[in-house]
Amino acid sequence: MVSTYDQEFLGTLLVEEKLITKEQLEEALEERNRTGNVLGHILVEFGFVSEEKILDVLAEHLGMRTISLKNKDIPGEIVRRIGPTTARAYGVMPVEVDDGSITVALSDPLNISILDDLRFMLETQVKGMVASKEDIDAALRKYYGDTGESVEDLLKEIEGDLPLEKFDEEAAEDDVVTLRELASEAPVVKLLNLILIQAIKDRSSDIHFEPFENDFKVRYRVDGVLYEMIPPPKHLALALTCRIKVLSNLNIAERRLPQDGRIQLNVLGRNVDIRVSTLPTAFGESVVLRVLDRTVVGLNIEQLGMRPDTLEVMNGLIAKPNGIIIVTGPTGCGKTTSLYAFLKKMNTIGEKLITTEDPVEYDLEGVIQVAINPKIGLKFGRCLRHILRQDPDRIMVGEVRDLETAQTSIQCSLTGHLVLSTLHTNDAPGTITRLIDMGVEPFLITSTLEAILAQRLIRTICPRCKTIYKPSEFILNEVGLTLDDIEGKELYYGKGCQECNDTGYLGRSGIFELMLITDPIRELIMKRSPTVMLRQKAREQGMRTMRDDGILKMLDGITSVEEVARETREM
Repeated sequence: MVSTYDQEFLGTLLVEEKLITKEQLEEALEERNRTGNVLGHILVEFGFVSEEKILDVLAEHLGMRTISLKNKDIPGEIVRRIGPTTARAYGVMPVEVDDGSITVALSDPLNISILDDLRFMLETQVKGMVASKEDIDAALRKYYGDTGESVEDLLKEIEGDLPLEKFDEEAAEDDVVTLRELASEAPVVKLLNLILIQAIKDRSSDIHFEPFENDFKVRYRVDGVLYEMIPPPKHLALALTCRIKVLSNLNIAERRLPQDGRIQLNVLGRNVDIRVSTLPTAFGESVVLRVLDRTVVGLNIEQLGMRPDTLEVMNGLIAKPNGIIIVTGPTGCGKTTSLYAFLKKMNTIGEKLITTEDPVEYDLEGVIQVAINPKIGLKFGRCLRHILRQDPDRIMVGEVRDLETAQTSIQCSLTGHLVLSTLHTNDAPGTITRLIDMGVEPFLITSTLEAILAQRLIRTICPRCKTIYKPSEFILNEVGLTLDDIEGKELYYGKGCQECNDTGYLGRSGIFELMLITDPIRELIMKRSPTVMLRQKAREQGMRTMRDDGILKMLDGITSVEEVARETREM
């Protein structure tokens, strides 16, 4: 099925051709916003238009031909013009060669960057034809086999094509022209493109490019754990860093100071933002890319992993007309995802929602989103004061970083607004102590704070290789259990398979600690009681800790004992 680069444009085109009505397009767009699915898939699934009609319209509009690959026999010399790694990564199939040019079948003809990248990497003219994704996938399996693409394969493909003399780091480091030439070398472009594509396909949240004295490492963070790939040649470190800087509009010649930038990509029909951070080190620049897959905005509050009782309470909390709800935890624990899920639940025609974020990570339709810019003095506190003049009903503050932001958030709550925000603490009770340490008066906390939700993300067992096992007594003790506690219960782990890249885990789910600010808790806050007393009182009133929540997920067969121990060891 076609996965278009500009889905709204496709819809408009089909309406103009009278293949669908405006009402059908609006219905499909609503479904796309709700589920995050590709518009073309939805139109076909709803029976509004056939896939063949969509392909014909796209081909005619772009001046291309359509092609059916089902019964087409493609000679081996044509197939070999594009390597299997490149063909699979870009989702194209070479079908013709004429006067030095190559014609490829592609299912995403509106994504012009595909043909541009191929022209650059292959150093020849590349033309496009339109085919269904199913046809292309079948042809890739037929002619290239069932093995998936990998950066390791690509390194072997291009190893003999690397012009080593061009990658002299000492000669190039101060020459902007030479640096740009390095960033434009076909092997560099090809390698970085496939590193990014493979990382996104593997659901990576971060990509690390790390220079050391004798080697250059690339690592992915998948489900919270770092995995190393076969390292690229050391002499490609500067060139790859320069290529990333070019894509993110950073100063290519500045290697002494940290820099931050952003890259926008469209991969497999999904809009993906990549936040770039560079850091000077002893052996070159360390570069970390944070992958922000915009399809996450389709996440509903029911999909966060909360247990039914916690979910019921949270639904009641976000329906309140005023007050403050804080989501807390370390970096990367899913706080932003939870806040977006809450906003999506609250986002109705009768409510005005405004967020202030640093930066705006995902676009939420129907929500006013403001990006913080400290360089021009637009900080959380100042932005909040102006937001109050915009007549909001619900406000999201990206993070409470200082006393000014905390006090302004309290003022927003006292004037009749519900405020959602985040804070970096290890658990829910510790948030109270952190706010008091900031300088917030206890009486302001007790009069505005409604609840604190602490969370972590734990890896979930791969359903394909899920296996019953009996854990050791040692690992059970790590989560405060004994062999007697699990007597008669079935526990699971993932033994590893191709689906989960032999890790035994596939995806993540949240474990939560919801602390409600009740009258007894308010009394302790007013007395400035220590965190341990707040935690004890909250537990007496039914608060389930993150470890307790993790153990329940373990007993439900969702995760393993080792994973609960890893994420809750210090709790």
